[in-house]
Amino acid sequence: MSIHTQTAAVQQVVLDGESLTLENLWALTREGVHCHLSQSAWQKVADSRQRIEQVLAAGGRVYGVTTGFGKLSDVSIAANDIRKLQINLLRSHAMGVGKPWPTEVVRAMLVLRANALAKGYSGVRPETLNLLLELVNRHVHPEIPEKGSLGASGDLVPLAHMALVLVGEGQAEYQGVLMAGKEALTAAGLQPVTLEAKEGLALINGTQAMTAVGALAAYEAVQLGMAAEAAASLTMEALAGIIDAFDPELLATRPYPEQLQVGERMRQNLAGSRRVTHQGELRVQDAYSLRCVPQVHGASWQTVRDVLKCLHVELNSATDNPLVLADGRVLSGGQFHGEPVALAMDQLKVAAAEWASISERRVERLVNPQLSGLPAFLANHPGLESGLMIVQYVAAALVSENKVLAHPASVDSIPSSANQEDHVSMGTIGARQAREIVHNALRVVAIEWIAAAQAIWVQGADDEVSPVSRRRLQWLRKMVPPIEQDTSLGDKIEQVAHAFVEDGDWR
Repeated sequence: MSIHTQTAAVQQVVLDGESLTLENLWALTREGVHCHLSQSAWQKVADSRQRIEQVLAAGGRVYGVTTGFGKLSDVSIAANDIRKLQINLLRSHAMGVGKPWPTEVVRAMLVLRANALAKGYSGVRPETLNLLLELVNRHVHPEIPEKGSLGASGDLVPLAHMALVLVGEGQAEYQGVLMAGKEALTAAGLQPVTLEAKEGLALINGTQAMTAVGALAAYEAVQLGMAAEAAASLTMEALAGIIDAFDPELLATRPYPEQLQVGERMRQNLAGSRRVTHQGELRVQDAYSLRCVPQVHGASWQTVRDVLKCLHVELNSATDNPLVLADGRVLSGGQFHGEPVALAMDQLKVAAAEWASISERRVERLVNPQLSGLPAFLANHPGLESGLMIVQYVAAALVSENKVLAHPASVDSIPSSANQEDHVSMGTIGARQAREIVHNALRVVAIEWIAAAQAIWVQGADDEVSPVSRRRLQWLRKMVPPIEQDTSLGDKIEQVAHAFVEDGDWR
């Protein structure tokens, strides 16, 4: 998958448990985009359910089907209590706290759980999976609290809140109104299901909460990386940066692919510019935040590529327990453990934080008259006006917050279930932190765009920038015109940061 393409217009996504992409998942979080299962996936689901029915008919002893859960796995469950076991599982595990996940995360969670079940290893009935798909297509969004998952056995707590709505319990948002789960189903023309053996466990034992928020964070991080390179290019022109640092032969002496790619894109961004300089014309070397863009940005891209590889696998994996294998065996294992995603999210946090960190340093060079040679804080009347003094404060605060959030969540583990589940990933915490860092970094990069555009404007240099930069300045100034007097820019920073992800015209 190319990590630099915008999502094409998508109205329908076919799920088969094998081929879901990050771009299609992002599309499914949007209004009006529907999903359905392939015929081959429906057959696999039906075959898997038949094997569960065969185990039950034979009186087999299977974890979570005819036994209790976690430390209670040694407790046998009578046949006439199997339905009660499944509903009790959902009620007892829906213990989340904190504010609810935003709608796009909930939709991603629903899609990912449906895609995992579509692989045909989970033993759910087709009618149960169909209702899950209908929640996506009819925009019935369970209310799912953000906090409470350990990331093993998967995301039990948030997925239990999701599954409660399928049985007509819990709460859900429908057409902008939060209501009881059964009311939301009825309003959407749907009926709750009664869960049979294993179905409750199949719905909640998986990594779909951490993967949902992590996948959205990764998609946004790709847009962040490209916007950060565009910001660096604008700053190069605002400060008459030395383009020789991006010479392809120079960069090839240390041939990291991502470093070379960043150098190539920087040269493309700056092609035709009359603002950039060559070594020795104004100075011999630029500061690191300009000169080392290929090295620093390229290293973040290396990490993001590794994260995307992990997510591609996770999007199309069966992560519940036990799993119903094609030969009829129902085996317990550890496919629910979130460690791969947890480590990937901790890596994503650092990569995104670095894009913000170096961007803030470039902002400082733009607004500091001792470094830029431009009017102090790019104000028209420095002293009477503060200009862009405080945007650097905001950038610094966001970068500092990212440093706290970037502490790895995956290095922590607290045993649970009476020490039966004695190592957990904390991957959902890491994923939440990763997305927060990405959003903070998008704001920092938005600040750099605004500051660089202002620096170019105060020098009357709009006609001297490259064609690519000229087009980007036109895009930006529809939201943030040149700043002629002191004004609050907080809402403008948010608008630009949001537009990096939602509007591909700046590319």
